[in-house]
Amino acid sequence: MSMRSMQEPTFLILTALAARPQHGYGIIADVAEISSGKVRLRAGTLYAALDRLSGEGLIETEREEIVDGRARRYYRLTADGATRLSAEAQRLRNHAETAFARLSIPPGTAFSPFPLPLSPREAW
Repeated sequence: MSMRSMQEPTFLILTALAARPQHGYGIIADVAEISSGKVRLRAGTLYAALDRLSGEGLIETEREEIVDGRARRYYRLTADGATRLSAEAQRLRNHAETAFARLSIPPGTAFSPFPLPLSPREAW
């Protein structure tokens, strides 16, 4: 079965749930942290994604609690979700390793935005 690549928010949501079950606000905060603030999910976007991921069998509801009179649903990664996340992480790793190799950057080297000297044409 050929799988298409995962959208970044989906990857980050599954990554957040890989550590532990979380409720919606926890997922939003964890995704912001994982992405260094570059991805900020809105509640509507998150819950639509959670419904889709649940329908695909990648996540499931672990439990519900009532907090301040409101239901708080906790989601967890399923075995299929962990398999899919692992496959996507490997795909991204392979692409990153290829890019670093082509840039002549050894594995484990700290990234610099301009690791190679600019040619006169690139400098302008």
